[in-house]
Amino acid sequence: MTMETGGPLDDGGISPAGDPFALFAEWMAEAQASEPNDANAMALATADADGHPNVRMVLLKGVDASGFVFYSNAQSIKGGELAATPHAALNFHWKSLRKVVRVKGAVTQVSDAEADAYFATRPKDSQIGAWASPQSRPMEGRWVFEKRIAEYALKYGIGTVPRPPHWTGWRITPTRIEFWRDRPFRLHDRLVYSRATEKDAWSTERLFP
Repeated sequence: MTMETGGPLDDGGISPAGDPFALFAEWMAEAQASEPNDANAMALATADADGHPNVRMVLLKGVDASGFVFYSNAQSIKGGELAATPHAALNFHWKSLRKVVRVKGAVTQVSDAEADAYFATRPKDSQIGAWASPQSRPMEGRWVFEKRIAEYALKYGIGTVPRPPHWTGWRITPTRIEFWRDRPFRLHDRLVYSRATEKDAWSTERLFP
């Protein structure tokens, strides 16, 4: 198929930045200005011991040249899967921008100091909730959770709430990041950054939609 001048591919596609994190920062800034809620929401995919995939939504809480960081309960299903199989994938979908970013790579747990620093920034109710919720475990009834919240609120009602030992963060150090942009007639733009290991330089390539 030949595209005429002025057609849907004339803009040349997504413009590569010096590295994928710079381009991600540009897109995230756009999303924070346009998305009505949680521009930092991302789908996190892990795998269980049998290799079966598992996906849920989490919030991005930090990103730099070393990777993408999120926090949760290490005793949850996701925590167990990440401990057993320390590889994961992320997917950001910004509907208002009609843009997607896909990430995959190895996963490492953040340091205690890093987890402590982030935990200290959380609202106190969220800190208490981290103590009160045995995440992903069966719950006999909502009242059980509310009772646990009340108990920990009484325990930590005054003073600083310490970080639970089972609450931490993970960093996904990517080896592949794909930027996808919607275009008319399903002639979408796809730009991929990839590298063999985190120590290697990034290479880029464009993919057919």
